[in-house]
Amino acid sequence: MMEQIFIHRAVTLFPNAAVRKLLLMLMFLLVFWVIYFSSKDHTKVGTVSFFRISEKVTVTLNVHHDQCKTWVNMGVEIMKNFTSIKVLPCNKSKNIETKCQLGMKTPFPSGYTMEKRWIAAFCKQIELNESKNINNCLKRKLIYLMGDSTLRQWIYYLQKVVKTLKYFDLHGAGAFETHMLLDAERHTLIQWKKHSHPIVTKSRYSVKVDNYIPREIDRIAGDSDTVIVITIGQHFRPFPINLFARRAINIQKAIERLFLRSPETKVILKTENTRDMSQNAEIFSDFHGYIQNLIIRDIFVDLNVGIIDAWDMTIAYDTNNIHPPDHVIRNQINMFLNYIC
Repeated sequence: MMEQIFIHRAVTLFPNAAVRKLLLMLMFLLVFWVIYFSSKDHTKVGTVSFFRISEKVTVTLNVHHDQCKTWVNMGVEIMKNFTSIKVLPCNKSKNIETKCQLGMKTPFPSGYTMEKRWIAAFCKQIELNESKNINNCLKRKLIYLMGDSTLRQWIYYLQKVVKTLKYFDLHGAGAFETHMLLDAERHTLIQWKKHSHPIVTKSRYSVKVDNYIPREIDRIAGDSDTVIVITIGQHFRPFPINLFARRAINIQKAIERLFLRSPETKVILKTENTRDMSQNAEIFSDFHGYIQNLIIRDIFVDLNVGIIDAWDMTIAYDTNNIHPPDHVIRNQINMFLNYIC
């Protein structure tokens, strides 16, 4: 308790680079101390290493306990108000009995990675198989993906791993045209459609079927087998924050209208992910993305929706890529399937 008070006061009173370095050292000592004294045999301890990347901190725990050796990566955000973190001995972690479901509040941080697998800190996940289990989960589902290219990655991934899903040609052209996958035998439809202005790209695209996400939501009747996934953020970073906030509020109102006519419809928000800063750092910086992430959480806090925390995931995986690799997409989709099945 005293350590938490000290850290909190240090960050509040002296928010500069020197104090942040001191804070990291203190965090190292605290985590090491907890690991050391949580074990009955004090020779079975873990090591902790910190890596600071811009304003993000990656914490790697290398835990040794009997025959168990575990590597865990966590995305850590230094918040104004600290909460305690319990580190338990290997093979003695607390079992989470509550299944992942819509409406759950996701904490900071929301999970961690272990051997390329994302493990949520607030609900019990089921690892779904890339063939039979996923097919059963997707049966009779109408899934509408609305947002940017980080959500379009789901279409590409699902087409590769679920062989029964076939691409349907909607006579469009280019990466920003509407994409659709169909499984006629299981009556499954998955569609991705980009959000409307702003779209920041060097590629050409048609605006003939362009529409804003709130209007797309208003056109969906909805039922218990209808799922909507939404992500916005990356293309909004160069613009004034009020544009993003206004769009998010309009989406929130459209979801409220959807729930009035079809309360059983499932809605899931995928937060935006971190990205590389090789160019245009001032315009596309993760600083803007972090503010937008907080706004999204505030606006949708009272809605019965699921959250896929792509922000924490990409921090923990340290991908530094606007389009993260397949193992990250796989874990996003697994979290999604846990919400809807």
